[in-house]
Amino acid sequence: MSTAADLTADLFDWLVGVAFGRFDIRLATGERQPPPEPGPFDPLPATSPGMLPDGETPFHAHPGLLVDDPGHPHDLARLIEEVLTQVDLPVSDDIRRQLQRDFFPQHLQRYSKSRRKAPIYWPLATTSGSYTLWIYYPSLTSQTLYTAINDFVEPKLKHVGADVTALRNKGSSRTRDDEKQFEALQTFELELIELRDALLKLAPTYKPNHDDGVQISAAPLWPLFRHKPWQKVLKDTWAKLEKGDYDWAHLAMNYWPDRVREKCKTDKSLAIAHGLDDLYVEPEVAPRKPRGRRKSGEM
Repeated sequence: MSTAADLTADLFDWLVGVAFGRFDIRLATGERQPPPEPGPFDPLPATSPGMLPDGETPFHAHPGLLVDDPGHPHDLARLIEEVLTQVDLPVSDDIRRQLQRDFFPQHLQRYSKSRRKAPIYWPLATTSGSYTLWIYYPSLTSQTLYTAINDFVEPKLKHVGADVTALRNKGSSRTRDDEKQFEALQTFELELIELRDALLKLAPTYKPNHDDGVQISAAPLWPLFRHKPWQKVLKDTWAKLEKGDYDWAHLAMNYWPDRVREKCKTDKSLAIAHGLDDLYVEPEVAPRKPRGRRKSGEM
C-alpha cells in the first residue's frame, strides 16, 4: 500500500476532477489521444486539453454533488480509489483522511490568484466534519441545496435514526461498546439535523448565478464551510453584500431587490447590469446661466 504522501496536491486535484467529470480519465488510460496543439493562428480552445469534452460520458454520473460517506453510491473517497485503480496507480489506505484534512486547503490555494479565490469543489459539512457534501460549482443551480437535502442528508438521517432507535431499544442490555456507539450516533444525528435545518433555511432563497463568480455565489453558505480562512472570506463577503457593496451581483438583486432597484434609478451601469435600463432616470441638466454683457467702459 502507498501512503497519503504519495498523492501530491496536483494528483489529488486531478483525481477529484475525474470523479466529478471535469477531467477525462481516457487521456491517462490511453483510450483517447490528446487533441493536437493549435497552430499559431488557430483560435484558442474553449477548454484545456485534459477536460472532458462536452457531451461525453463522465467517469461517474452524479447530480452535481458527491459525499464523504462510506458505502454511499456517490462516495467521493471510493470514486478516487476507483480512478487510481483504472490508471494503475497504488491505492492508499489513507485517502479518506487526506480528503477530509488536506484536499480543500490545497485546492483553495491552487485556485487562488492574487485576491481572487475561486475553488470549484465546495465542502459543506457538519460541525465536526464527520459528514461532508461536496458541491461541484460548475453544476451549481438553485436546486442543488434541495438535492443535498432530499437525496443525501434526509436518507442519511433516516438511516442513523434507525440505528439510534435500535440501540435505544436495547435498554439495559447495551454493552460498553454499544453505549459508546449509542452516544456517538446520537451526536452524529444531532449534527445531521443541524445541517439539514441550515440547508432548509438557505434553499428557498438561494439562487446562484455563475456570472457573480465563486466567492459571491458561495457567500450565503459561509456557515457550512469548516475551513476557517475560507469561511472568514465568505463571511466578510456576505457582510459586504448585506451592506450593499456588491449590488451589481445577481445575488444582491435576489436578496435585496428593493434596495437594488432603487439604486438602479440613479446608477446607469447598475441598471444595465441587472437589465433594468427602464428604471434609470437621466438627471435633469441644469440650465446654463446666461453670461451678462459688459457695460461700456468696463475693463
